[in-house]
Amino acid sequence: MAAWLLLASSVLLLLASSATAQDCSTRAFSNGRSYRLCNALPVLGASIYYTYHAENGTADVAFRGPSGTDGWVAWGINTVQGSSMAGSSVFIASQNGNGVSLLDTYLETTSPSFTKGNLKFTVIGTPTAEYSGGAYTIFVTVALPGNNTRQNTVWQAGPLNNGEVAAHNFGGANLQSTLNLDFLSGSTGASNSRLRRRNIHGVLNGVAWGVLIPLGAMIARYLRVFESADPAWFYLHIACQCSGYILGVAGWGLGLKLGSESVGITYKPHRNIGIAMFCLATLQVFALLLRPDKKNKYRLYWNIYHHSVGYSVIVLAAINIFKGLDILKPASGWKKAYIVILATLGGIALCLELITWVIVLRRRRRDADKAPHGSNGWNNGA
Repeated sequence: MAAWLLLASSVLLLLASSATAQDCSTRAFSNGRSYRLCNALPVLGASIYYTYHAENGTADVAFRGPSGTDGWVAWGINTVQGSSMAGSSVFIASQNGNGVSLLDTYLETTSPSFTKGNLKFTVIGTPTAEYSGGAYTIFVTVALPGNNTRQNTVWQAGPLNNGEVAAHNFGGANLQSTLNLDFLSGSTGASNSRLRRRNIHGVLNGVAWGVLIPLGAMIARYLRVFESADPAWFYLHIACQCSGYILGVAGWGLGLKLGSESVGITYKPHRNIGIAMFCLATLQVFALLLRPDKKNKYRLYWNIYHHSVGYSVIVLAAINIFKGLDILKPASGWKKAYIVILATLGGIALCLELITWVIVLRRRRRDADKAPHGSNGWNNGA
């Protein structure tokens, strides 16, 4: 059962990855526009579509960013400081009384005036923008700075104030909207290593707390009912829980490292739940050292503690994985994949719950029928 569930999890993750690509590549644009490559950007739900022309070093770009009509989105290239909005030449799409407007400007600081300014690269033709389906799309053709296909792209989203572009949030996803992108190959570079580590953090914790730990609990609860599974169920239970704990500690440690590198960015609920999970799981590990014998009078209290802490970890893990998905904002396929994994585990648990109760009740009835009549089940005079 463990092997099949892990295989199913892997397949679902692959399908989710495929869904990520499809979310990006299947979009249609007005006026028959099409693009060779695309990337679903890691934050703010944005995506970028582009075609590089090697003969003249230009790139046709369509940037799509979700927003309400009372907001704005921006996309640009930073030619100075790399992973910052300051030093970026950007295009800002917003709504005015006449429809969608597009402002091109150069951001000298992190608190710009949002007035038209001189861009640090050449724009071919006239940039345009449109609004449909709850998102702005900016269309532009640019000569890539330095005739270099790899550029530091930036994007942003914020509100309007009386029809004017107002400051965006200075936390969370709004401080992570940068990507080193190769317009020729579509690959992302070293500046996106933090995103990869965030994804590794998510995968480690998803597999550990979201699959292995619940699977280990199911093995302990249901396989022990089958007499032929004793003591194999115990070793399977320990293997799943220890593997989950080791992977979980690795993911938790990586999360702490990412947090220390993100000055000013704190996801308090996600962090606090993660710390609580780690502490409870660590208590479970140490509780094995204090596990009393089955005949010990304290064994009942140990079981209550062991079960309550274990199920608490599973519930907190499910909540925190969804919070993590909300922070990463991957394509919807990832969240759907985890929901399918949860539903699969829940369905199997429900079926096994019914089966084991039937077995337990039959066993009790059988033992009651076999028990001799008399006081305390002993033969009179025995």
